Amino acid sequence: MNSVCVPANALAALCFGLVACHPHSIDRHDSHPVVGTWLVTIPEAPFPLHMFVFHPDGTVQQSNPDAGDPNTSDSSAMGVWLADRDGVRGKLVEVMADRTTHQFMSRGEISFSLKVDGNALNGKAVAIFYDSGGQRIRGPIQAMLKGERVLP
Repeated sequence: MNSVCVPANALAALCFGLVACHPHSIDRHDSHPVVGTWLVTIPEAPFPLHMFVFHPDGTVQQSNPDAGDPNTSDSSAMGVWLADRDGVRGKLVEVMADRTTHQFMSRGEISFSLKVDGNALNGKAVAIFYDSGGQRIRGPIQAMLKGERVLP
C-alpha cells in the first residue's frame, strides 16, 4: 500500500504560503458611514420594509418577509457596494420561485446609489429581472430608498 505522508511543517508552510498569495490590499470600508444595519423603506416594492446590512468588506445583504410578495417566494438578496464620491453604489441579486409550482421564476438584479447622512440614508434603485436563460423579462423598474440606522 503506497501512501504519501506530508510532514506537518511542510503542510503548515503550504497553508501560510497560500494565505500570503492573497492580495493584502482588500478594499475595506471599516469607517464608511454606510457600514451597519438599516431599516429601509422602498414604497415601489411588493413589501415596502427591508433590512439591509452593509459589511466593511464591501458586501451587502438585504432581506424582507418572504410572505410580503403574494406571487413569488424571494431569496434574501446579496451583493456588493462601493464608496462612490460622496455616496455609495452597488448591486444586489435575488432569486424568485413561483409560490404554486415551486419552480424558478426569475433572477432580480437591483442596482442602487445612495447617500448617508448620519443615521439616515436616501437613494434610488433600478431593478431588472431575467429568466433562466438570462433574457430580460421585466424592468427597468425605478424605486426610491429611505432608511434609518438600527441603533442599540
